[in-house]
Amino acid sequence: MRRAGRHATRVLALLVPGAAAAPPAGPPVVSVQQGAGLFAANCARCHGIDGRGVTTGDDPSLRGPSLRGVGGLAADFYLRTGYMPLGDARDQPVRSHQRLGEPQVRALIGYVASLGGGPAPPTPDPAAGSVAEGRDLFTLHCSGCHQVVAEGGVMTGAKAPPLKRATPRQIAEAVRIGPYVMPKFSKQDISDSELNSIVAYVQYTKDPRDDGGWGISHLGPFPEGIITWLLAIPLLIGVCLAIGRRVSS
Repeated sequence: MRRAGRHATRVLALLVPGAAAAPPAGPPVVSVQQGAGLFAANCARCHGIDGRGVTTGDDPSLRGPSLRGVGGLAADFYLRTGYMPLGDARDQPVRSHQRLGEPQVRALIGYVASLGGGPAPPTPDPAAGSVAEGRDLFTLHCSGCHQVVAEGGVMTGAKAPPLKRATPRQIAEAVRIGPYVMPKFSKQDISDSELNSIVAYVQYTKDPRDDGGWGISHLGPFPEGIITWLLAIPLLIGVCLAIGRRVSS
């Protein structure tokens, strides 16, 4: 029986090379060299060779900024949100699906981080934060563009996206990076503990409790104004007409 088992093992090894010593399953190995090749193919047109940036003429809107010193934090945010690669440097980045596979994304993040300095992707802990404090901080720093319930809004020359699809890490990254026209907040402006609270509040806004009744999609005063125009004003006109008929009779 042992001899037959050994014979079967030899046959399997002949039919399937490497089957007798298959390596353990795990994430694909990526390298900085792979990231350099992906960068040259997908990013260098705007960000230049070795991530040194590109300027076209005198128009700063056509400039692909240098990526030296931004670290893995910026690359992680822009690649995982689908903001990059961007077809035209003049366009506002719009959230979409992740354009590259996970091994390619990790390779690119490693390459950008290798360009020198810069922070690594953050690891926020919303469980350590306070939703109440986060609401106050979000109202102070963020609601002017994103609305107090993080549903997004429109401003001059840009759109503030809703935050329903943002992960805790991406929220923290956006606060530190300041993507597009969003201001950048340092740890002196918003500490890590305060950032945990902001993340906790944004997570809460994704499924808030509407204890007061109908949430009206949490769009703030706009739908309330529509209801005023469509219901309250016609009702008021009807009351005025009824009073007018009674008085005239």
